[in-house]
Amino acid sequence: MYTAIFPLLAYLLGSLSFAVLVSKLFGLPDPRTFGSGNPGATNVLRTGRKLAAALTLGGDAAKGWLAVFLAQHFAPSYGLGDHAVAASAVAVFLGHVYPVFFGFQGGKGVATALGILLALSPAVGLGVLGTWLLAAYLWRISSLSALIAAAVAPLYALLSFGFHIFSLTVLGLSLLLVWRHKGNIRNLLSGREKTVGSADRPGGMPPE
Repeated sequence: MYTAIFPLLAYLLGSLSFAVLVSKLFGLPDPRTFGSGNPGATNVLRTGRKLAAALTLGGDAAKGWLAVFLAQHFAPSYGLGDHAVAASAVAVFLGHVYPVFFGFQGGKGVATALGILLALSPAVGLGVLGTWLLAAYLWRISSLSALIAAAVAPLYALLSFGFHIFSLTVLGLSLLLVWRHKGNIRNLLSGREKTVGSADRPGGMPPE
């Protein structure tokens, strides 16, 4: 019974779409209705509201971190170990991607995955974040940066955890993240992918 509690709570936590919630708070259009249609920080940024995008990014990362943190600290009290933590990590990611509260139309999971990695291992999380920032600086394409970071994350995890359930978890999350970016991959190959901060604001919204 207890084995299912932590992944279930993690999934429900992951289902809180901060892009949608923050957009409602700021009186912005639903991020699923413009731009890329992805309820994530990058698409919220297309409204020109940088604070809303930052809150979305922070909220999505925080829920990934919190789900894993809670499993790490409370699962052992119920006789559960690393498998419960790994299951919670996958569940919170799936909650973000397929949120039960928002018609199973979720984001791509980049920020949530980062939060998960920071909870599993700050070194791995910071390494992946550094890789994303470097790629974003060089190419200014959010999706490409995410794909590069996803590609190196399993290697960082293997170096940190060795052949452990957490390494397998990171590999699974990376594969899911790449799959969620399949449309972006097509755009990258055709040269149609937008750069970070490019226009395409809904309703002609001005920048902040």
